Amino acid sequence: MNEFHSPTPNSGNELGSDSLESFNLSAQEFQPQQFLVLVVDDAVGNLNLVGRILEQGNYETTFASHGVQALEQIPMVQPDLIVLDLIMPDISGLEVCRKLKENPKTNNIPVIFLTASDNKKDLVEALAYGAVDYITKPFSAPELLARVKNHLELKHSRDLLKQAIAKLERLAKTDPLTGIANRRHWLTLANQEFKRAQRYESSFSILLIDLDHFKSVNDTYGHHAGDQVLVTTIKAIKSKLRQQDFFGRWGGEEFVVLLPETRLKSAETVAERLRATIEDLVKTPPEDQVYPYTTLSVGITSCGAKDINLDSIIQRADQALYQAKERGRNQGVAIAPHGLEHLLRNNNGSDR
Repeated sequence: MNEFHSPTPNSGNELGSDSLESFNLSAQEFQPQQFLVLVVDDAVGNLNLVGRILEQGNYETTFASHGVQALEQIPMVQPDLIVLDLIMPDISGLEVCRKLKENPKTNNIPVIFLTASDNKKDLVEALAYGAVDYITKPFSAPELLARVKNHLELKHSRDLLKQAIAKLERLAKTDPLTGIANRRHWLTLANQEFKRAQRYESSFSILLIDLDHFKSVNDTYGHHAGDQVLVTTIKAIKSKLRQQDFFGRWGGEEFVVLLPETRLKSAETVAERLRATIEDLVKTPPEDQVYPYTTLSVGITSCGAKDINLDSIIQRADQALYQAKERGRNQGVAIAPHGLEHLLRNNNGSDR
């Protein structure tokens, strides 16, 4: 069991980076010069012709003269669309398309086939292999440009939609002010950890953190100042946690940390490190800090064999936090699963 708690940089969103103000679902204007088209054909004349037409449409272009070269080139250049000759000497365009669609990293690249064949079987097979369209030779420049633009616009719209969905998912899980997990998402992660601890008979601990006298900051300096204090405090706390620790906003000025694979004694050490970090900032704030920091009170507990659900552990942490605040704040109180309660101590051994 690994209980080493040297903090490592936390992954995830920067604080407040996905605020509602920065969230925009509106489609961006289509700009051809932002798209790279790969043209694959074994005939140099066809490469030159298609390349000139696409350049007239302001597209960026790159070329491959056979299928093997195309498959080698695609992972490196990452084209937005491929114009692919159906019949080539080394491997056919159908085989190139099949390989692209089998690869999760390339299966979303639109493929337009160029073919001199009017055989409907070939065309149906091309579409069945995953092509989005085909153009029969000879073709006109306006036809090629229209089809390329149509499929790039469709891909562009799908990409924007995927980005929007991903951002919505982050917003649904994230506290918009601090950028850490919101209460609902933290509870989801914590319940998963509780089930894992039961299955493997492992342990975890919970810290429930409250900013002392935070209301006075809002009353004295205003809610904007209070928000600034919350954000800077959370940054300081986050820098002292491991990447695998679950850090979330419980509500208002209360925050919660789940420490996986961590017993109570190690959790007390973490809690004291967080408390001391913020106390140091209270005593010696950074020069650019306009508003005063506030100290922390921490309730600490760990998962025990008799805990039947996560709620019982959270309630115990809440009881510990209440005791820390009742006893003067700027301290931690730990309650073991069997009910033993004690204060954290200073380095000199005196009770806080």
